Amino acid sequence: METPSRYQVNTASFDHYWKKGAGRLLLQQLGYTPDIRNADSFKKYLLEWDRDGDAVVHELYNQVGFATAHAALQAYLTNGSITGTAKQVFDRFFGTFEIRPSWLDHDKIDKGIELSQRSGIPGLLVLRNYCLMGGYESAAINKPLIYTGALKKGAAKRLTETTLFWIGITRTGAFKEGGGGLLQVLGTRFIHSYSRVNILEKTDWDTRQWGVPLNTWDMLATQLGFSLVFLTGLRRMGFRPSAEETEGLFHLWKYIGYLLGIPLKLLPANEAEAIEALYYWTMTQSKGDADSVALAQALISETVTSGFPKSIWARKLMQQLHLFYNYFFLGTYSCRLLQIPKPVVGNIAYFFLWRLRRLERKMTQPALRGKAIRDGGARQARALEIYLKYKRF
Repeated sequence: METPSRYQVNTASFDHYWKKGAGRLLLQQLGYTPDIRNADSFKKYLLEWDRDGDAVVHELYNQVGFATAHAALQAYLTNGSITGTAKQVFDRFFGTFEIRPSWLDHDKIDKGIELSQRSGIPGLLVLRNYCLMGGYESAAINKPLIYTGALKKGAAKRLTETTLFWIGITRTGAFKEGGGGLLQVLGTRFIHSYSRVNILEKTDWDTRQWGVPLNTWDMLATQLGFSLVFLTGLRRMGFRPSAEETEGLFHLWKYIGYLLGIPLKLLPANEAEAIEALYYWTMTQSKGDADSVALAQALISETVTSGFPKSIWARKLMQQLHLFYNYFFLGTYSCRLLQIPKPVVGNIAYFFLWRLRRLERKMTQPALRGKAIRDGGARQARALEIYLKYKRF
């Protein structure tokens, strides 16, 4: 099949990002601007996907139902105590990759998790107002959300699911024996396959225009959002991750991307490789469309329409803070494209940033860093409890 029509050199949103936005600093750090012609070697991945995951969906999930199949996955990972078709299907699937590849370094994984935890509530703000909202600037990568009804289901549900996933894989020991990280990642992998199979079988999805839904290249872009873009957002807020933390974060997401079915050769091992990969993907995306704006508006409205805090005025103030961070991370140009209104009172967040940067200067002290990891992780866990109680539907 010919290259999907979505593949085109960007001259709007992402072009601005690399020339005048946060991407300009990333290119300065890289030391050069990648040759956009190199992106041609990646476009084939718009038509590649996780065939192994889809096989499990066809052979099991679509036969017994998602909940039953997921319970079988959990049992298989816990003690392998399943029989029959489910065991056969999972035996074949787990024969396609190594759960503990030789290159996996748990010490690096631990450092990546520690950075994620010590980012605390600011880390969740980065994920929501930079990684998630910024992703809406691409019309193509968000089309599966539209086709699976995510817009109708509401932003609260997607926020809760994303937070549940992220916190589940960034807890201490998540990927060690008995940790829940593996189930969280593989469960998400099958959700992706389940969505892709149903989109292709039950909708009018246009592969010639959009490529395969949840294709390999878009999956890589999502991985970069959780690693490079997240790291960039933390630095923008004032965090100064150590070299060990930075290396650990990329190793963590290399492993997660591998478990999600992204080919190992595509996964960046360090920040320089990640910057190049992000450049090639973003600079071959068409700008956002009406669906992008609709998704952005739903995310903006979620704060007020959800049930937390109880006071409507407190929810409106929280909305203003999120709008502040949208402009803080994305800039005026991108916010205008997504029709994000300017905050009225959100500038009070500057005090929060000042305090964060002041504390960050002390992170070389082991005791203080340890406390930041414990406290940050605990605050993230409490935030998840709020999402599950008030914002799940």
